[in-house]
Amino acid sequence: MDFEKLGAFYLGREVEPDDHRLTEQALLYDANDLTTHAVIVGMTGSGKTGLGIDLIEEAAIDGVPVLAIDPKGDLTNLALAFPELRPQDFEPWVDGGEAERQGLTRAAYAEQQAQTWRDGLASWGMQPERIARLREAADLRIYTPGSSAGRPLSVLRSFAAPSAAVLADADLLGERLETTVTAVLTLLDIDADPLTSRDHILLSTLLEHAWRQGRDLGIADLIQEVQRPPVKRIGVMDLDTVYPAKDRMGLALRLNNLLAAPGFEVWTQGDALDLQALLYRPNGQGRVAVLTIAHLSEAERIFFLSLLLNEVVAWTRSQQGTSSLRALVYIDELVGLMPPVAQPPTKKPLLTLLKQARAFGVGLALATQNPVDLDYKGLSNAGTWFIGRLQTERDKARVMDGLSSAAAGAAAPAELDAMISGLPKRTFLLHNVHEKQPVLFQTRWAMSYLAGPLAREQVRRLPAAQATTAAGAVAVASAAASTAAAAPTGTPMAAPQAAPQASTQAAAPQAAAPQADPTEGRPPVLPPDVPQLFAPLAGSAEGVRYLLHVAGVADVAYSQQTLGVDEQRNVARIVEPVDGPVPITWADGREVTIDLNALEREPRPDVTFGALPEVTLDGDAIKAWTQLFERHVRTAEGLTLLRCKAPKLLSKVGESERDFRVRCLQAAREARDDAREKLRARYDAKMTTLSERLARAERTVQREAQQAGQRKMDAAISVGTALLGSFLGRRTVSASRVSTALKSVNRLPKEAADAQRAREAAEQVRAQLTDLQAELERELAELELPDADALELEPVRVLAKSTGIATRYVGLLWVPYRHGADGRWQAATSLSLDGG
Repeated sequence: MDFEKLGAFYLGREVEPDDHRLTEQALLYDANDLTTHAVIVGMTGSGKTGLGIDLIEEAAIDGVPVLAIDPKGDLTNLALAFPELRPQDFEPWVDGGEAERQGLTRAAYAEQQAQTWRDGLASWGMQPERIARLREAADLRIYTPGSSAGRPLSVLRSFAAPSAAVLADADLLGERLETTVTAVLTLLDIDADPLTSRDHILLSTLLEHAWRQGRDLGIADLIQEVQRPPVKRIGVMDLDTVYPAKDRMGLALRLNNLLAAPGFEVWTQGDALDLQALLYRPNGQGRVAVLTIAHLSEAERIFFLSLLLNEVVAWTRSQQGTSSLRALVYIDELVGLMPPVAQPPTKKPLLTLLKQARAFGVGLALATQNPVDLDYKGLSNAGTWFIGRLQTERDKARVMDGLSSAAAGAAAPAELDAMISGLPKRTFLLHNVHEKQPVLFQTRWAMSYLAGPLAREQVRRLPAAQATTAAGAVAVASAAASTAAAAPTGTPMAAPQAAPQASTQAAAPQAAAPQADPTEGRPPVLPPDVPQLFAPLAGSAEGVRYLLHVAGVADVAYSQQTLGVDEQRNVARIVEPVDGPVPITWADGREVTIDLNALEREPRPDVTFGALPEVTLDGDAIKAWTQLFERHVRTAEGLTLLRCKAPKLLSKVGESERDFRVRCLQAAREARDDAREKLRARYDAKMTTLSERLARAERTVQREAQQAGQRKMDAAISVGTALLGSFLGRRTVSASRVSTALKSVNRLPKEAADAQRAREAAEQVRAQLTDLQAELERELAELELPDADALELEPVRVLAKSTGIATRYVGLLWVPYRHGADGRWQAATSLSLDGG
C-alpha cells in the first residue's frame, strides 16, 4: 500500500483485543482528524514518544508543517534518519555504555543497531527509500531557545505589536497581554496576580499603550518606559499614586538585571520567533521545527512557552478557515502546562487553541505520562485519544473518567477498562470520534533512530541544528550588514563615503561627501518657486551638515476589477542630484517612507550646508522633475502579483511569494481532501450494494448447504427404512415407499449443483468487491499534492492610471549627516527614511 498518497498517517497495525496478537490490518489515521486535536497518554516505556515521532514523520511526508515542542530532548531523534542505514551513520549516536555491557565495540554495536533498524522497517513494509522521502520532505530544524547548542531563537519579537485581528479582539488582546506579562514576571521570580499586582498592571498598561500605537517594545524599551511611562493615569487614578517613581525604579532594576545577566544575551540572538518562517520554507513547502527546551529551568520554560503559544494563537487567527490539516503543533509533555486548577501563563493560550484552532486547520497533539495532572475539561475538544500502558490503577481510572467526560460517544467504562488493561509496550487504544468504535493497534517502527535524549554537545553536531553558534550568528550578521551597506535600493539610509563619488546615481544609499565650494556651509539662495523641506535632526548639531536630495511623494490608487485589486498606496522616493545633463533619474533613487508632516519647513540655524552639485534649481526644473516622477510612478511603481495556474489563485496585494506558495499548497491539499471524500462517498454506495449482495449470497450458500445436507439425510433414511423392512422379513414393502426413496436419491445431484452455484455466485460478488476496493485505492493514489517547486507562478503587473496618481510633493529634501570618526557620513535624522 502506498502510504504517501492516501492522505492518511500510517501509524501501525491493528491487534486482536483478546491476546494482543498483531494482525495484517494497517492502522491508517485520517490526517484531517487531527484538526479536532489528539491526546496521547502513557507511562514511561509505553512507546508514547515513539508514537509521537511516528505522527511527526507521517505529517512531514504528507507535506504538513510541524511545530514540535520537546521538553525532554527525545524529539531531537528526528534528526537521526539515515536513508542508507549504514553502521557508520549510527555509530556516533549509539549508547557506548550499552555496547560495553553487551561486550561489543562501539562499531560492532552500531552495526547491530543498523541491522535491527533495517529488519524492523522491513517487517512493517517500509524500505530505506521512505526514509529518504522523509528527509527531503521534513527540512528539519532544531532550535534551542536560550542556548547556542542548536539554532538560537530570539524572543524579542514576541513583544512586537500583534496583528490587527488580535488588537480588534478584546478577549485575544487581554489573553496576550496577561500571558506575556505573567511570563516576564515569572522569569523575574515575581508571582503576580493580574488583577491585584501593580507590577502586572503597569507592564500590561505599557504594552497595550505601545501596541495600540503600532509600536514594538523590547525589554530595553520596557525598562525605559517603566522609569518614564508615556501614560499619566492607570484606570482613573494618577500613575504616581498607584505606583510611585521610586518603587518603579525597583522593577526597572530587576528588568535591567535580567537583561544584563550573562546568559540572557542568547535570548536576543538567532531566528525571529516568526511562525510563518518556522513552519515554511521560502518556496512555501512545509518544514519540521523542533524546539527543544530540556536545558531550560522551569521558570524559563514557562516564559518561553507562553510567548511561543501566544505567537501560535496570533498566527492561527491570521489564517483562512479550512477543514484540511494546515499545520500540526505537537507537545511531547503537557505536565505543568495545563493543570486542572492552577493557572500558569501557558494554560490560556492552550485552551484558546483547543477551542478555536480547528476552524483554521491547526491541529494539536498533546502527550503526557502523568494523566492525573491534566485539565480534562479543557481537553474536551480533543477528538482523538491514544491510550497506552498506564502505571497504576489510579492513572487508569483517571484516564477513563476523563475520556468518558471529554470524548463524546466514548465506549462504556467497563469496555474501556477491559481494552486498556495489561497493554504491552507500543500498543495503544485509539478512540476517535470520527470512527464507529475504538481499536487496539501496535505502533509501527520509527524511521528515525531512537537514541534517547541527546546531550547539548550531541545536538551541536546535528546538521539540523547548525548555523547556530554565536560565531556563526556574528558571521551571518556581518554578511547581512555588508550586503545591506552595498544594496543600491530599498534599504535604510546608509552612510556615504568621505571620498568624492563619481557622477552616478547607482549607489543611492550613499551621499557624496561635501565638496570644496565658496558657498559651502551657507544656505543656498533659491528661487521662491523651488520647494524645500528639511529632515529633523537627531542629536546634537556638532559636525552635522545638510546634504541635498530630491524627494517625490504621491498617493497612488491601483484598481483592476478583473483581478479584484483596489489598493491605495503612498509612494515616496528620494534621489541625489548629480552633475550632468540628466541630474535626476527616479529609477536610481530609493523607495522610502516619508511622513511630510514630520518634515521641517526651516533649517536648523546651527547646521551648515554641504556643497551643491552643478544642477539647475528653478521652477522649470521642479516641473520637469514632477512630470518625470509621475511617469515613473505610472510605469515603474506598479503592483506585482503572482498567478498560480493550478490551483487557480491570485496573490493578494502585499503577500510574499512564500506566503502565496503556502496558500496555493493549502488550497491544493483542500482540493485533494475534497476529491478524496467525494471518491469515498461514490464508492461507498457501490460497496454497500455489493456488501449487501454478498451477505445475501452467503446466506443462500448456507441455506443451500443446509438443504443439501438435510436431503441427503432424508434420502438415506428413506432407503434405509425400505431395506430394513426387507431384511426384517416383511412380506411386502410399500411400492410408494421405495419410489419415494429413489426420488430422494435422484434429487441429490440437483441439490449439490444448487449449492455449488450459490458458492460461485458468492465468490463472484466477493471478487467484485475486491476489484472495487482496488479501483478505489488506484484512484486515491492519483490524488497527489503538487511539489512546492513545481507550482507554476507567473507575475501579473498592475499599473496605476494617470487619474489615480495624486502628487503631494516634488522638491528638495535636505537631510542632516554627521561626520563620523571612521570618515563616513552617517544620517543624523530622527525621521525614518527606511525602505517602505
